[in-house]
Amino acid sequence: MQDMTSKIGSSVIDLFDVKQAYRRWAPVYDVTFGKLVEAGRRHTVEIMNRRKGSVLEVGVGTGLSLPRYGRHLRVTGIDISPDMLNKAKGRVAQHKLDNVEALQEMDAGHLEFPDEEFDTVVAMYVMTVVPDPEQVMRELERVCAPGGEVILVNHFSQEEGVRGFVERLIAPLARTIGWRPVFPVERVLGNSGLRLTDTRSLRPLGLFTMLRFVKQPNFAADRKLKPESHAGHASFNPVRT
Repeated sequence: MQDMTSKIGSSVIDLFDVKQAYRRWAPVYDVTFGKLVEAGRRHTVEIMNRRKGSVLEVGVGTGLSLPRYGRHLRVTGIDISPDMLNKAKGRVAQHKLDNVEALQEMDAGHLEFPDEEFDTVVAMYVMTVVPDPEQVMRELERVCAPGGEVILVNHFSQEEGVRGFVERLIAPLARTIGWRPVFPVERVLGNSGLRLTDTRSLRPLGLFTMLRFVKQPNFAADRKLKPESHAGHASFNPVRT
């Protein structure tokens, strides 16, 4: 059986920890962490609404992003937490979101979809909470169609400064809080079929970063975080939303 536990520093998280943490978070998520990440979530969906076809949102949570998707997109959401999914299903019914085709309880590391199933795959605020981020990245790449996009929004830790000190200080609490404070960006840059095309810091305070990849099979992944840009340069400043 695959080892469902991954370690970084003194941080250890497994699926049981994640489910337990989000069972506690589900009743208050929308008015706590949901508010903190609202600007980044809104900006990400605005970008996705310029695309067409099918969307897979990995870690859909309570479904805060679902009403923001354009009705031209066919949306599927998955999450490991049944408590979160119940809230998401209520939101779909409340807003009559007929473009949301399915909400399923599923492990992001073992997606139950065929290869190349979705035109866009997005994981917002997910990678620091899954037991095996590298396996999740392989799955995101697998289910993304060639030429499609994989979009991540996540917290990536710093090695130096006050923020880096605080992140290392609270790292042993990972199992209790349900996410890893120490999480280097290199953990999501190793997929040979994903080309990094855009990197930008998101508000508030640049705590979160958006990474956009295009699926190009056999492409050597850029591990140095030097994204290309259609305008000739990439934006690393917090996005104004």
